[in-house]
Amino acid sequence: METKEGRKVVTIPDLITVRQLAELLGVSPIEVIKELIADGIMANINQTIDYDTAAVVASDMGFEPREEAPLPLPEVEAPPAPLTEVPLREIYAQEAPEDLEPRPPVVTVMGHVDHGKTTLLDAIRQTNVVAGEVGGITQHIGAYQVEKKGRKITFIDTPGHEAFTAMRARGAQATDIAVLVIAADDGVMPQTKEAIDHARAARVPMIVALNKIDKKDADQERVKRQLAELGLTVEEQGGEVICVPVSAKEKEGLDALLEMILLVADLSELKANPHRPAMGTAIEGKLDRSRGPMATVLVQNGTLKGGDNLVMGSIYGRVRAMFDYQGKPVKEAPPSAPVAILGLSDVPRAGDTFEVVPDEKRAKTLAQERAEKEAAGRRLPRLSLDEIYDQIQAGKVKELLVILKGDVQGSLEPVRNSLERLGDENLRVRIIHEGTGNITESDVNLAIASEAIIIGFNVQAEPTARSMAEMEGVEIRQYEVIYKLIEDVEKALQGLLEPVYEDVVLGQAEVRAVFHISKRGKVAGVYVEEGEIRRNAQAKVIRDGEVLYDGQVASLKRFTEDVKEVAAGFECGIGLDGFEDFEEGDIIEAYKKERVR
Repeated sequence: METKEGRKVVTIPDLITVRQLAELLGVSPIEVIKELIADGIMANINQTIDYDTAAVVASDMGFEPREEAPLPLPEVEAPPAPLTEVPLREIYAQEAPEDLEPRPPVVTVMGHVDHGKTTLLDAIRQTNVVAGEVGGITQHIGAYQVEKKGRKITFIDTPGHEAFTAMRARGAQATDIAVLVIAADDGVMPQTKEAIDHARAARVPMIVALNKIDKKDADQERVKRQLAELGLTVEEQGGEVICVPVSAKEKEGLDALLEMILLVADLSELKANPHRPAMGTAIEGKLDRSRGPMATVLVQNGTLKGGDNLVMGSIYGRVRAMFDYQGKPVKEAPPSAPVAILGLSDVPRAGDTFEVVPDEKRAKTLAQERAEKEAAGRRLPRLSLDEIYDQIQAGKVKELLVILKGDVQGSLEPVRNSLERLGDENLRVRIIHEGTGNITESDVNLAIASEAIIIGFNVQAEPTARSMAEMEGVEIRQYEVIYKLIEDVEKALQGLLEPVYEDVVLGQAEVRAVFHISKRGKVAGVYVEEGEIRRNAQAKVIRDGEVLYDGQVASLKRFTEDVKEVAAGFECGIGLDGFEDFEEGDIIEAYKKERVR
């Protein structure tokens, strides 16, 4: 068949190799590769390319490309409401027991930096993952599967508790088991404790992988004692926590670790319904230069098939191609299978949940509704100290979840002990994580995922953490006096909180120079990095994370003129009331007091 212009029409499928395209066009594969290189795409003869790429090559070589019609999809009754609006655990509960079948466990590896998380994942992958690379897609798709005794285990290849909790913060409970990696020569470290708190908050079972047992100074008993102090007693000492000695470097103990993972999975009775439309979670997303938006997804229920229409967060798409963790094209993905998919309207965020819908119109409508909701900044209301009493009266809350941050460990202990003594049988305070240092994004993510409040004692909230907290509706309370902290929480538990004022940051500026002005004294020459600095606003001077001054902006000048405010991206001179001890690198934070209730 030819067009009126004399161009031969060729029908091209969704996916085709360079060799197959050359045969279809009746030309040498070398000619096709030259055209791809001219378009900025490096490809070999066996590489798989999508329809859009193949169509460009065919058109450049004088053909009229047409897309091969997709196979008709089975009719699916439209659900009464978007599935992702309902927690996955409730979806599973709605499934008929006879439809449920065992599924592979999904495992996340966490632990302290340099304790061997990545080395352990690599060792498991090299030992167990079937060799072989097919197609041109990258093999690192954020997850992979291994086999042990004929059964599969899915590992999410994004080690770290921050990524784990960031996914939970967006509603994705993608992990069944957490493997906690601890170096036998180093012991329990701050990030180890954080990982334990994050796994506990997610209520997932933990397996301890005691790594680096091959080292001369390894002391397994010391690590087990440290774990017992944190409430994790290993089995051999009468507890319930499985502890497996391993050496990722020497590839020792890996089989035993996989066997323990399968044992915990059996105890958890992990099941899903593979006979329904798929739903699951995006593990990661990226924009591929030649293929467009791509996403690695974990199917958690149902089976994902080629041609399925889906909505993922606030984007939509149709599955034009799927690849497994080895880069092989697949037509469908059952529960617990990780796959990379093509055909989305945009790049999703890690943690966005997805669902298959009956048609493209439904997918677009749902995606648009969610995008508008996000743009309007509507967030689900989260629990604050001011709302606790009403929640207690309604019988909805039994414990107040708190993330506690302090300047030093010595000040944390009395605060924690005092908080844990508050409350009664109706409501108690439960500290899900405590640590030293400023309040970070990781703390906010944990608060989002757990619906906790953050209490800081003699610490600051990092600007990025504060912005995230404001956007997500997470309450951050900062105190410098311990009795005021305890008093506020106690009043909240009794429903007697007085009106509260909160510091609202207006802007931040960095001191670039210090000048001496006659009759005025020293002023700071600053560059406004974010927000704006206002004359007469409250201001803090922060040096190395410590607040040196808390007062008022006395003067604000641009060149020689007095101004009311200076926005981000401009330089100005700032004089503070009663403070002249400026140093280059100091941060001046302008803020205002705002009543929050």
